[in-house]
Amino acid sequence: MATFTSSLPDHLLERLSNLAKELQLPKNRLLEKALELYLEQLEKASYIKSYKQAALDKDILSIAEEGMQEYFNDINKI
Repeated sequence: MATFTSSLPDHLLERLSNLAKELQLPKNRLLEKALELYLEQLEKASYIKSYKQAALDKDILSIAEEGMQEYFNDINKI
């Protein structure tokens, strides 16, 4: 595991310290989990943005509709 050094505003450090004490967790573990969750949210937001852009692309929409039609036809054969 790598070591990382950073500065935080006093109010954030105080909140972090208080929560770490309350949860009985080391501050670095709390920061690690918070960063993981935040990065996951950013990744999800990126996916949502790309899907919204794809929904506006007529070519992609046409391909998706063709695929759904094929899927619908396959289901009806069963």
